[in-house]
Amino acid sequence: MNFKEYIRVIEDFPQPGIRFKDITTLLQNGAAYKEAIDEIARFVKDKEIDLIAGPEARGFVVGAPLAYALGVGFVPIRKSGKLPGKTIEADYSLEYGKDKLAVHDNAIKPGQRVLIADDLLATGGTIKTCVNLIEQLGGEVVGSAFLIELTYLNGREQLPAGKDVFTLIQY
Repeated sequence: MNFKEYIRVIEDFPQPGIRFKDITTLLQNGAAYKEAIDEIARFVKDKEIDLIAGPEARGFVVGAPLAYALGVGFVPIRKSGKLPGKTIEADYSLEYGKDKLAVHDNAIKPGQRVLIADDLLATGGTIKTCVNLIEQLGGEVVGSAFLIELTYLNGREQLPAGKDVFTLIQY
Protein backbone atom coordinates (compact mmCIF):
# COMPACT_ATOMS: atom_id res chain seq x y z
CA MET A 1 0.00 0.00 0.00
CA ASN A 2 1.26 3.47 -0.82
CA PHE A 3 0.70 5.18 2.53
CA LYS A 4 1.79 8.59 1.18
CA GLU A 5 -1.53 8.70 -0.66
CA TYR A 6 -3.23 8.97 2.74
CA ILE A 7 -1.07 11.77 4.16
CA ARG A 8 -2.14 15.38 3.64
CA VAL A 9 0.62 18.00 3.52
CA ILE A 10 -0.39 21.37 4.95
CA GLU A 11 1.83 24.30 4.02
CA ASP A 12 2.97 26.83 6.63
CA PHE A 13 1.55 25.01 9.65
CA PRO A 14 2.05 25.55 12.55
CA GLN A 15 4.29 28.38 11.33
CA PRO A 16 5.61 29.69 8.02
CA GLY A 17 8.03 27.37 6.23
CA ILE A 18 6.79 24.15 7.87
CA ARG A 19 5.16 21.54 5.62
CA PHE A 20 3.05 19.69 8.21
CA LYS A 21 2.41 16.02 7.49
CA ASP A 22 -1.18 15.46 8.58
CA ILE A 23 -1.93 11.85 9.53
CA THR A 24 -5.61 12.48 10.25
CA THR A 25 -6.43 11.59 6.65
CA LEU A 26 -4.78 8.18 7.14
CA LEU A 27 -6.57 7.68 10.48
CA GLN A 28 -9.93 8.42 8.85
CA ASN A 29 -9.50 5.53 6.41
CA GLY A 30 -10.07 2.36 8.40
CA ALA A 31 -8.40 0.02 5.91
CA ALA A 32 -5.29 2.20 5.52
CA TYR A 33 -4.99 2.80 9.29
CA LYS A 34 -5.32 -0.92 10.00
CA GLU A 35 -2.76 -1.82 7.33
CA ALA A 36 -0.31 0.78 8.67
CA ILE A 37 -0.52 -0.66 12.21
CA ASP A 38 -0.37 -4.23 10.87
CA GLU A 39 2.74 -3.44 8.81
CA ILE A 40 4.52 -1.97 11.83
CA ALA A 41 3.43 -4.97 13.91
CA ARG A 42 4.92 -7.35 11.34
CA PHE A 43 8.24 -5.53 11.57
CA VAL A 44 8.46 -5.58 15.38
CA LYS A 45 6.70 -8.85 16.29
CA ASP A 46 9.92 -10.83 16.85
CA LYS A 47 11.63 -8.25 19.07
CA GLU A 48 10.41 -9.72 22.38
CA ILE A 49 8.74 -6.45 23.37
CA ASP A 50 7.20 -6.08 26.82
CA LEU A 51 5.77 -2.59 26.34
CA ILE A 52 5.08 0.04 23.71
CA ALA A 53 5.70 3.65 24.78
CA GLY A 54 4.13 6.51 22.85
CA PRO A 55 4.56 10.25 23.34
CA GLU A 56 1.55 12.54 23.52
CA ALA A 57 -0.56 12.86 21.54
CA ARG A 58 -0.13 11.29 18.15
CA GLY A 59 2.12 8.58 19.58
CA PHE A 60 -1.02 7.32 21.30
CA VAL A 61 -2.81 6.68 17.98
CA VAL A 62 0.15 4.64 16.74
CA GLY A 63 1.39 3.07 19.97
CA ALA A 64 -1.88 1.98 21.59
CA PRO A 65 -3.24 0.01 18.59
CA LEU A 66 0.23 -1.43 18.03
CA ALA A 67 0.37 -2.60 21.66
CA TYR A 68 -3.09 -4.13 21.22
CA ALA A 69 -2.03 -5.91 18.01
CA LEU A 70 1.04 -7.35 19.75
CA GLY A 71 -0.74 -8.19 23.03
CA VAL A 72 1.61 -6.04 25.13
CA GLY A 73 1.11 -3.08 27.45
CA PHE A 74 1.13 0.59 26.47
CA VAL A 75 2.87 3.39 28.39
CA PRO A 76 1.74 6.94 27.62
CA ILE A 77 4.48 9.55 27.77
CA ARG A 78 2.66 12.81 28.36
CA LYS A 79 3.29 16.50 28.56
CA SER A 80 4.20 17.77 32.00
CA GLY A 81 1.30 18.08 34.44
CA LYS A 82 -1.03 15.67 32.59
CA LEU A 83 -0.36 12.45 34.55
CA PRO A 84 -1.69 11.78 38.05
CA GLY A 85 0.69 10.36 40.62
CA LYS A 86 4.47 10.55 40.82
CA THR A 87 6.33 11.13 37.56
CA ILE A 88 9.77 11.76 36.19
CA GLU A 89 10.17 14.56 33.65
CA ALA A 90 12.59 15.80 31.00
CA ASP A 91 12.81 18.89 28.79
CA TYR A 92 13.14 18.56 25.02
CA SER A 93 13.25 20.64 21.84
CA LEU A 94 10.84 20.38 18.96
CA GLU A 95 11.64 21.40 15.42
CA TYR A 96 9.77 24.65 16.21
CA GLY A 97 9.83 25.04 20.03
CA LYS A 98 10.43 23.49 23.45
CA ASP A 99 8.35 21.34 25.81
CA LYS A 100 8.55 18.88 28.70
CA LEU A 101 7.57 15.19 28.82
CA ALA A 102 6.66 13.01 31.80
CA VAL A 103 6.06 9.35 32.56
CA HIS A 104 4.82 7.65 35.73
CA ASP A 105 7.80 6.65 37.84
CA ASN A 106 6.50 3.05 38.03
CA ALA A 107 5.34 2.65 34.42
CA ILE A 108 8.37 0.62 33.34
CA LYS A 109 10.12 -1.99 35.44
CA PRO A 110 13.90 -2.48 35.22
CA GLY A 111 14.79 -4.80 32.37
CA GLN A 112 11.52 -4.44 30.47
CA ARG A 113 11.99 -4.26 26.71
CA VAL A 114 10.30 -1.17 25.27
CA LEU A 115 9.56 -0.10 21.72
CA ILE A 116 8.82 3.59 21.16
CA ALA A 117 6.04 4.30 18.64
CA ASP A 118 5.07 7.68 17.25
CA ASP A 119 3.60 9.25 14.14
CA LEU A 120 6.67 11.21 13.08
CA LEU A 121 10.45 11.16 13.36
CA ALA A 122 11.62 14.70 12.64
CA THR A 123 14.60 16.14 14.55
CA GLY A 124 14.55 13.26 17.02
CA GLY A 125 14.24 15.48 20.11
CA THR A 126 10.97 13.99 21.33
CA ILE A 127 12.12 10.41 20.84
CA LYS A 128 15.53 11.06 22.42
CA THR A 129 13.68 12.39 25.47
CA CYS A 130 11.46 9.29 25.53
CA VAL A 131 14.58 7.09 25.41
CA ASN A 132 16.07 9.00 28.34
CA LEU A 133 12.89 8.65 30.42
CA ILE A 134 12.61 4.91 29.68
CA GLU A 135 16.27 4.31 30.53
CA GLN A 136 15.96 6.33 33.76
CA LEU A 137 13.33 3.81 34.83
CA GLY A 138 15.59 0.89 33.92
CA GLY A 139 13.83 -0.06 30.71
CA GLU A 140 15.67 -1.22 27.62
CA VAL A 141 14.71 0.55 24.41
CA VAL A 142 14.76 -2.13 21.70
CA GLY A 143 13.86 0.19 18.84
CA SER A 144 11.35 2.65 17.50
CA ALA A 145 8.63 2.71 14.87
CA PHE A 146 7.03 5.63 13.03
CA LEU A 147 4.42 6.27 10.40
CA ILE A 148 6.57 9.06 8.87
CA GLU A 149 10.23 10.05 8.85
CA LEU A 150 11.47 13.43 7.66
CA THR A 151 14.89 12.19 6.56
CA TYR A 152 16.20 15.70 5.79
CA LEU A 153 16.03 16.56 9.51
CA ASN A 154 18.40 13.70 10.46
CA GLY A 155 16.37 12.57 13.49
CA ARG A 156 17.87 9.06 13.38
CA GLU A 157 21.14 10.56 14.60
CA GLN A 158 19.44 11.30 17.96
CA LEU A 159 18.33 7.70 18.47
CA PRO A 160 20.33 4.97 20.24
CA ALA A 161 22.97 3.40 18.01
CA GLY A 162 22.37 -0.18 16.99
CA LYS A 163 18.62 -0.09 17.65
CA ASP A 164 16.14 -0.79 14.86
CA VAL A 165 14.17 2.12 13.44
CA PHE A 166 11.17 1.38 11.26
CA THR A 167 9.25 3.96 9.22
CA LEU A 168 6.41 3.41 6.78
CA ILE A 169 6.85 6.67 4.87
CA GLN A 170 9.91 8.82 4.24
CA TYR A 171 10.04 12.39 3.01
